[in-house]
Amino acid sequence: MQKPKGTYDIYGDKALEMLYFRKLAETLMNKYNAKYFETPIFESSSLFHRGVGETTDIVTKETYDFKDRGNRDLTLRPEGTAGIVRSFIENKLYADSLPLKAWYLGPMFRYERPQSGRFRQFFQFGVEVFGVSSPIMDAEVISMIVNLFGLLGLKGVKVNINTLGDSESRDSYRNALLDYFKPHLNDLCDDCKNRYEKNPLRILDCKVDGEKEIMKSAPKMIDYLNEESKNHFDEVLKYLDEMNIEYVINPKIVRGLDYYTHTVFEVEADIEGFGSQNVLGGGGRYNNLVENIGGPATAGVGFAIGLERLFLALDKEGIDIKELVRPDIYIISMGENYKALSLANMLRLNGFNVEMDYNNRNFKNNFKHADKLMVKFIIIVGEEEVKNGILTIKDNDSKEEYKIKYDDLIDFFDKKIGDNDEDYV
Repeated sequence: MQKPKGTYDIYGDKALEMLYFRKLAETLMNKYNAKYFETPIFESSSLFHRGVGETTDIVTKETYDFKDRGNRDLTLRPEGTAGIVRSFIENKLYADSLPLKAWYLGPMFRYERPQSGRFRQFFQFGVEVFGVSSPIMDAEVISMIVNLFGLLGLKGVKVNINTLGDSESRDSYRNALLDYFKPHLNDLCDDCKNRYEKNPLRILDCKVDGEKEIMKSAPKMIDYLNEESKNHFDEVLKYLDEMNIEYVINPKIVRGLDYYTHTVFEVEADIEGFGSQNVLGGGGRYNNLVENIGGPATAGVGFAIGLERLFLALDKEGIDIKELVRPDIYIISMGENYKALSLANMLRLNGFNVEMDYNNRNFKNNFKHADKLMVKFIIIVGEEEVKNGILTIKDNDSKEEYKIKYDDLIDFFDKKIGDNDEDYV
């Protein structure tokens, strides 16, 4: 038996990456007062058709659709936003005090060709905010993803940003694109020919025709914005300036989903050897999506990050998660393990990550194992240490040794290691 094509097992280093990212994300989201949400892995197929959009590649080519034993049409979720919006409506969360900031992390499913950093079952982290139409929330949501990448150690984090305007601006732009592309239809791929009738904005997002001259000369959305849409976009940029967030206005950013309005963005980092496509996440505003799915008119804005591509980027940058989550303490027992296990239990209850020798290795092999685990400190528990109540502590980085009384152990490690949670944010 083997795992299905386009999936992977999570264990070892992959498990460390996932758990580290989850703790980092949770800590950062708490700083923004965002609440954790978890929605079903499968939902009614109609949710994604109405939410993601009938003209998107996700719905037309990539969803895992099936009928259950009750003959209901169901779909494995291909993205996170639609399910969060459904939950927001079904649970009448719009009746609570808004804004509501929601974050999620879990598996998504798309039937596409597996390749480096892209799988058929993949993990996505995302944020959705409901109830604020002001551009201040566009900027705050962008700050979340920028700060997250910075905390992970990525360099050269930059926002590519554009606006799709409101419905009036978008209609004007749509008509301009229809007029522009009409004489060039024979030069476009088959997908773009279909998009011409259904959603011409998505022609600009084409990966096949993207470098053609007709694409480079296409009308720009910014030239068709009404006054309200221009002001909204200008305000977003001012907020980003105030937070010193680097950005580039990129007219090609339209995003691949039908529900976006006003601000859309993608966030990239300078990753050596990662090719020209350094985009690691993106999102935008969707003021009509809640209403389209059956709820009251409610403004929304959010983003999503694919974790597989992000972890690949961290690896290319030489950011080793194992070094960030290595154990605090390794205990070597030179006699019976009773005292060692009791000591490990006490240290764990005081907030430290502790591993110990369970297999009665010799002294040399214990130090090799400690090095392999990349532990920060080693405690040696021998007969003399137990008798005198003074433990030998070795700093595994500096190789410096200390003699510490048992009763002073917690204070010693508090000063040397500190509160682990503060290492994240």
